[in-house]
Amino acid sequence: MENLILIFISTILVNNLVLTYFLGICPFLGVSGKMESALGMGAAVTFVMTLATSISWLIYYLVLKRFGLIFLEYIVFILVIASLVQIVEMFIRKYSKNLYQSLGIYLPLITSNCAILGVALFMVVKDYSFLESIVFGFSGGIGFSLVLAIMAGIREDLEFAQVPSVFKGAPLTLIIAGILALIFMGFSGLGGG
Repeated sequence: MENLILIFISTILVNNLVLTYFLGICPFLGVSGKMESALGMGAAVTFVMTLATSISWLIYYLVLKRFGLIFLEYIVFILVIASLVQIVEMFIRKYSKNLYQSLGIYLPLITSNCAILGVALFMVVKDYSFLESIVFGFSGGIGFSLVLAIMAGIREDLEFAQVPSVFKGAPLTLIIAGILALIFMGFSGLGGG
């Protein structure tokens, strides 16, 4: 149980996929303009990341590794992720038209979100058990959602700030992302691998 808590905390804070490994930067920068979009994207990514990790673990250990087909892991993991994203997209389109429109192109781009593929691949590299993989995938999504929400809150507040024109838009967004990465580096003393 202690190991699961360590995986959970370290994946959210110490080894945050966005701010430590720079995975998922495109949706992080693209959807973090409004809190509603950020929370919706965070929930969708967390759902897909958790399911993709658990399904990928099952396929990897029960099929690919058992039958010597490990060389297919990238293709299989991408197919799993793409299938799950299609399910999420259909669900959001049906039950939340506003969220579907606010996420726009970024919703189908979850398929190519390297943070989700990264979690599936890290799960294999770290040789996690099935339960550890589920916790790792879920906490990876929570960490992604956390930094997305923090960035959205900052960017919404900056709409009312007087910012020099040279910093408006992408330059200020990248500066904030860099500062957030430095802040999250402060958690590295908490441990976790």
